[in-house]
Amino acid sequence: MIRCDRCSGRAAIFQRYSGLHLCPRHFEEDVHRKVKEVLRTYRIFGRPCRIAVAVSGGKDSNSLLSILHSLFSSREDVEIVAVSIDEGIAGYRPKTLAAAASVARRLGVEHVIKSLEEEFGVTTDLLASSGQPQGPCTFCGVLRKGLLNRAARDLGADAVATGHNLDDEAQTVMLNYLKGDVDRLYRLRPKRALPGMVPRIKPLRRVPEKEMGVYAIAHAIPFETAGCPYISRAMRQEVKDLLNDLEAEHPGTKYAIMRGFEKILAQGPPGSYEVVACTRCGEPSSDGICATCRLLDRIRAEQSL
Repeated sequence: MIRCDRCSGRAAIFQRYSGLHLCPRHFEEDVHRKVKEVLRTYRIFGRPCRIAVAVSGGKDSNSLLSILHSLFSSREDVEIVAVSIDEGIAGYRPKTLAAAASVARRLGVEHVIKSLEEEFGVTTDLLASSGQPQGPCTFCGVLRKGLLNRAARDLGADAVATGHNLDDEAQTVMLNYLKGDVDRLYRLRPKRALPGMVPRIKPLRRVPEKEMGVYAIAHAIPFETAGCPYISRAMRQEVKDLLNDLEAEHPGTKYAIMRGFEKILAQGPPGSYEVVACTRCGEPSSDGICATCRLLDRIRAEQSL
């Protein structure tokens, strides 16, 4: 029997990047430690705050909700609320929303569901059937992001926590390197508070995807495994496979990518954002008309043809 390197109990997982065998208790402590270290970097605690957790029903966001509840349920100065976005994808989103609702209900956490159809009069299924040349993902992403910010702001949230893990972050960094998109790289830095924009935080960004799967299973956290039927990630999947191969041969590669990226951010130019109210809907915008309204204009114009 392989023993835990911290207590000599039965090991449940081996971290090749750290060289540690960990039992269930010390594995949980390790995940929670990484999450707390990330949370400290955002400097939003130390005062009463409300965190809106974006819950999609997958393993990462459902586990994040459970972790944050575990860390803060005994504190009176931190409140957790779950927020899900219904994009209108038949046969897929109802299952994921059910998984998200199940976790929130088990934890006794308020769960708010917002719908693209109710807010904007469109669904991702409708966009997919309209033959948009860019495909539905671009439209869905902009509308979902805008609605999530609006929902979090209406709930009085001080931050939106998303379930992006170490693998997600390393893939995004490498994708932008490969595309030579320096501006987008700098946009990945933590955002300062902007009028009308609820800051986003990524508490899982130092936890590998594999470990989030182990965490969810070990804690019997319900989650939906099916992926979105419209998702198109040809190049991202190639980068994911590449990084997984490198990680297998050189444990710690993903952490090294993020450490190097953080050093680049520290030396790079500070972000400069001028935010004004959208002249159409009042939401935050960089140039008078927000991305959501511009997108809705395009959709309506093409539907009228």
